Amino acid sequence: MARTEAGGYREKLLAGAVACLQEKGYARTTARDLVAASGTNLASIGYHFGGKDALLNEAVAGVFDQWTAYVERSLFGTELSSPREMLERAMAALVDVFEEMRPQLVLCVEGYPAALREPVLREKLAEAYARTRQAGADMIRRAAAQLGVEPPVSPEVLVSVVVAITDGLMLQWLLDPASTPDARQVVDALAALSGFIA
Repeated sequence: MARTEAGGYREKLLAGAVACLQEKGYARTTARDLVAASGTNLASIGYHFGGKDALLNEAVAGVFDQWTAYVERSLFGTELSSPREMLERAMAALVDVFEEMRPQLVLCVEGYPAALREPVLREKLAEAYARTRQAGADMIRRAAAQLGVEPPVSPEVLVSVVVAITDGLMLQWLLDPASTPDARQVVDALAALSGFIA
């Protein structure tokens, strides 16, 4: 029984932290804000996370993990028919969701400058990127096996490039949504670039 309650408090704190980060940002969120948003108490922050900063760091990293899980569900929801379809599904789950994920995108972007000054947050984000690369590489291998093809280069390299494209498009979209290409345009551009340099 205590374990369930503890797990419930931890999840409430993480959900409250995400809400606070989206509303106030990393630097302006206080422990009292976290308690109010989560419906918990000050002692629970220390008990479950060791302190406010550790809770905020965990919440920021959790957004990355949730997005990666969403990409995996989108990729394997139905059977794949081609490598291009695989890329189209992945890019749609990464790019065409910017509007609905705007609060999480702002949270992620605000986490970067904080990470430059907070070694623990930097480590958390680096770990989140590492998990994303590993999960993405596993997805590529799984999809390639289903399609009976070999990835053209290392799956880890492919994922790093896709993440870099996504991060860049995310920044562009936050500043100028109307000028940011959608997933299909991105895939078309990558296919055209591949043909151009081949």
